[in-house]
Amino acid sequence: MASEREIFSLSGPLYLTAIDWRNTDHRRSVAASLVQGVYILERDRQQNRQFPNALAPPWWEFFHFHLIQVLVDNEDQSYFGAIYEYKFPNSHFHYKTIKDIQNRNQNPPKYVIAFRGTIAKKGNRSQDFKLDLGLIRNNLHNSSRFHIGMQAIQKIVQNHEVSGISLAGHSLGSSIALLIGRDMVKMGIHLESYLFNPPFTSLPIEKFIKNEKLKHGIRFAHSVLTAGLAVAVNNHRPMPQKQQSTHDPFTLLSAWVPYLFLNPSDPICAEYVGYFEHRDKMVAIGTGEIGRLATKNSIRSIIANARGKDQSEPSHLLPSAFVNINLSPSPDFKRAHGIHQWWKPDLQCNSKLYQFR
Repeated sequence: MASEREIFSLSGPLYLTAIDWRNTDHRRSVAASLVQGVYILERDRQQNRQFPNALAPPWWEFFHFHLIQVLVDNEDQSYFGAIYEYKFPNSHFHYKTIKDIQNRNQNPPKYVIAFRGTIAKKGNRSQDFKLDLGLIRNNLHNSSRFHIGMQAIQKIVQNHEVSGISLAGHSLGSSIALLIGRDMVKMGIHLESYLFNPPFTSLPIEKFIKNEKLKHGIRFAHSVLTAGLAVAVNNHRPMPQKQQSTHDPFTLLSAWVPYLFLNPSDPICAEYVGYFEHRDKMVAIGTGEIGRLATKNSIRSIIANARGKDQSEPSHLLPSAFVNINLSPSPDFKRAHGIHQWWKPDLQCNSKLYQFR
């Protein structure tokens, strides 16, 4: 039997009858709903719910999107992603002028590629938990989900205007979207990205330590240690400022500004709050260079590189982001981490742009 949360007419953002694509709250709510559509697609598959009993279609049809492709995991045949195409309700939609492209936030995205997170139910938990472990070990980029998603997005990018393409993901799915977004930046392509409750693979200091001075002290000590190790193993080689943008992947990545949606009561993503706030504090107290080194390195990656192991860049470290923090009360983990919070009409958010310089 379906839960209330799966049924759009009971738990979806029905208030969005007229979407203003210039409204960031509306864009966030639609992106979250499309991610929910992927979750329900997989639940429909598991429960063998087919037309007209399938529950997933309203989650995208309500916003005039069509499902054009389902992304299937090679390991367990589960649905982990979906590609949606926007169909303008009154006419064929396309970006007509350069001005339209430059002001893309005034228009709906032409394509949205969305990824679900972990489903802790029979039939999904084995593969999903395996990928969660891969995320912690920083080798999610070796998974079939990443490669399938990357191939699908590259195909769309090759045939359509980049300005009309968006990424969206929740939890594990946001990590996949984040990895893909980072790799696309290396190709000179910046995709609009909505990352809901993205995992931060570090100790959740922000969630479990309430004393602000203690939190800052722990983070300051960690920054000093990370920066010191980076210099000691030559992970950071000083070079002329002019060359940094062409040699330093982190600096190249700084021009990409994904939207992060965080809940400080969620231990999985809460550390992003402290990660960005700490950078500002390091600059404020005159230790910006230490902060910059610590921002772009992780102790695990430094040690792995020093030992000659092939270690991917830590995907959770971001130079720039538009950070949105849910200030509404979250009584339990399920609500703090869930996707449903992000389309609530009474959502209270604090938003701030962070840019790496």
